[in-house]
Amino acid sequence: MAVIDGNLWEYNLARVRVVDVTDDYRLMKPPLPGDLYPVLAEVWVPKVMLDEKISDLRLVDGYLYDWHEMPGQDGFWYVGVVDQVMLVEQN
Repeated sequence: MAVIDGNLWEYNLARVRVVDVTDDYRLMKPPLPGDLYPVLAEVWVPKVMLDEKISDLRLVDGYLYDWHEMPGQDGFWYVGVVDQVMLVEQN
């Protein structure tokens, strides 16, 4: 009898770390590496076509998508988001 070993869900889901990049806009600074920002959330999302869909995902309420980085050695996708209220106040 064949036995499946391991956690198959790890191959179907991606770990996404949502980081707050609002200060880049507030201070008018260039972006930093993803692991240097404050983390708002860590979520698991389906990997299927993630690179194309990630900008449409609503990962944290009150924040808007800005950029993303594909996983590096730590295995996380990084998604930079900006505080929606701050953007409205500046316009």
